[in-house]
Amino acid sequence: MPAIEAHNLTKVYRTYRKERGLWGSIKGLLKRRYDETRAADQVSFQIEEGEFVGFLGPNGAGKTTVLKMLSGLLNPTSGDARVLGFVPWERRNEMKRQFSLLMGQKNALWWDLPAQESLELNRAIYGIDRNRFEKVVDGLSELLEVRDKMNVMVRELSLGERMKMELIAA
Repeated sequence: MPAIEAHNLTKVYRTYRKERGLWGSIKGLLKRRYDETRAADQVSFQIEEGEFVGFLGPNGAGKTTVLKMLSGLLNPTSGDARVLGFVPWERRNEMKRQFSLLMGQKNALWWDLPAQESLELNRAIYGIDRNRFEKVVDGLSELLEVRDKMNVMVRELSLGERMKMELIAA
């Protein structure tokens, strides 16, 4: 069984198109017009357990949209996917405990807490087993050479240190 599989995943966004002026607003109340944007169009692939892959494409190609669908943050307009045997947009707790996603520009860490406390807060929010959590945090903080930074406020960490902590949080 593939770790991740997607079959014809499609996401179409509909946005209301209003004509200018008062008359356009009135017409919009009676008959709305929409523009459709295809953010992802029939995307299909399989990733086996243990494979390392890159997800490349130009701006606007739908990379982030597909990742959001696979993580359960967005429902697709059509198509099907399974991640670790789960349908992502069903958002089952069993999947959420096994799956994480780290994307640029998103913060999993709380700016006003030390990194360790921020990680502990995430552990409590997501219901992660304490023994498993401690084993992962200890191992990754050692591997990423940030063990001595665990009690530093997140806002005081360098960008590289914050990115390593974000990776631990994922």
